[in-house]
Amino acid sequence: MDIDEALMTTEEAMEKAIEYLKSELRGVRTGRAATALVEYIKVDYYGSMTDLRQLALISVPEATQLLIKPFDASSTQAVVKAIQASGLGLNPMPEKNQIRITLPALSGDRRNQLISSVKQMGEQAKITIRNARRDGNKHIDVAAKDKTLHLSEDAVEAAKKEVQDLVKKYEDIAESLIAGKTKEIQEI
Repeated sequence: MDIDEALMTTEEAMEKAIEYLKSELRGVRTGRAATALVEYIKVDYYGSMTDLRQLALISVPEATQLLIKPFDASSTQAVVKAIQASGLGLNPMPEKNQIRITLPALSGDRRNQLISSVKQMGEQAKITIRNARRDGNKHIDVAAKDKTLHLSEDAVEAAKKEVQDLVKKYEDIAESLIAGKTKEIQEI
């Protein structure tokens, strides 16, 4: 692996860490209703665990309500059970062929718990980014020792500096995502 490949692989790993952080943050509840809150709840649908978004149409009719319309009306009770078992503290109300969820206001303690959880997610993303830096630097060191590549010390140092710049860039992105979600949670 040459230096360019090492840099590309490192940046891809960091990008994946940010994408994963974004997907995790979508599922964190804030004061407003969002379909992402329930999209990935696993529902036991005829013996297989399936994401709710594959079984139903999820919409936000009001700022504090979710409306779930299962494609198969017979799965309504399974969806209700899955939402109750999800640990999100939601109370689904079945109505004919749909399910309505009214989101209660967040208490101060719950907001603090969510903010703490968001910060932990951000820290995990940063750890993944730093691990990508370590792996990238290892690849660069291996390339530097490979005599067939004829790399100068300056090229190796420049590559390591570029990896460090990538770390800074992606850690800043993670910080801004965390700050944005924290602000969103604190809004009443």
